[in-house]
Amino acid sequence: MKKILIIGLGNIGTKYEKTRHNIGFLIIDEIIKICPSFNLKNKRLGYIATSCYKEHYFFLLKPSLYMNCSGQSIKYWINKENIQINNILVITDDINLSLGILRIRSKGSDGGHNGLKNIQYELKTYNYARLRFGIGNNFCKGEKNNYVLGTWTQKELKKINTKINIAAEAALSFGILGLQKTMNLYNNK
Repeated sequence: MKKILIIGLGNIGTKYEKTRHNIGFLIIDEIIKICPSFNLKNKRLGYIATSCYKEHYFFLLKPSLYMNCSGQSIKYWINKENIQINNILVITDDINLSLGILRIRSKGSDGGHNGLKNIQYELKTYNYARLRFGIGNNFCKGEKNNYVLGTWTQKELKKINTKINIAAEAALSFGILGLQKTMNLYNNK
């Protein structure tokens, strides 16, 4: 049975819980709502849930390290569970995409995202699938950190709630249908 690892990027702690930077954690939570057989447990370097879903073995991971060190957690779980790099999907926020836009890619640069930089450093490759969730870039010069670490506005939440569900479905599709079919079904939705 193929093992799939879906990683939601975010920062640990209640201070960051409702921030734009934690969209990966929100999407992992949404997957768990869709598939209640997943049960997150605090394990080494992350909160992890495992379950069989549609004849595939899924691992869901919320790294318990800060965003800039999340690659350490991913590397640990890939090695521990012997998961192939082409069977991982990293879910992250992206300021270069308009609010709520989804973009799935097989590889890419870090785009200035510190979490992706660390993953690339730890895995020694940029060839891993990622689901980028647009958070927009409605901030002034020099305010990027405050924006990504800021909480969602009510207007933004209203717009992204259905998109979070679609992103969760796309993540599950990645494991079941594969990358190419998932890209065709979900990109720019």
